[in-house]
Amino acid sequence: MSECLIANSFFNRYSLFGGLTDRQLDTVRPYIKERTVTEGTYILRQGEFNATVYFIVKGSVSIVKHAPENMLKIRNIVTLKEGDSFGEMELIDVQPCAASAIARKETSLVSLDNKDFYQLSKIDLPLYTMMMLNLARDISRRLRCTDNLLAMAQIKSDSNVVV
Repeated sequence: MSECLIANSFFNRYSLFGGLTDRQLDTVRPYIKERTVTEGTYILRQGEFNATVYFIVKGSVSIVKHAPENMLKIRNIVTLKEGDSFGEMELIDVQPCAASAIARKETSLVSLDNKDFYQLSKIDLPLYTMMMLNLARDISRRLRCTDNLLAMAQIKSDSNVVV
């Protein structure tokens, strides 16, 4: 583990760390990994295994879906920026990545992986529990947004139908 030089106040930008005390953040700090990637770098690839959640410190990342029949065809789902995170789903469901994450420009990231969460659960169960609740809340918020988008698309589609 490398020592993370980011101040505890930085983590307040990310919902995964919501409700954690400074002491708890100090417990998490040694597990944080820092990395900078260049523009165009695939951080995650659709269909590949991932066991890491990433937090954007600086830069931006496109979350894209590749067409199953042609990996060169891609659709941008969302562009994430400083303060956003990605990779959470695979921590929970241990499935291949549902989408790819590509750096839009030079991007600084910090991350935690499944092994880190396991170690945190062993040394501070309340800390681990709070982080997992926060993770579940994040995924739930994203699911609600997706549900709303699908409902709006269905309403729009239905409005074109003449009865």
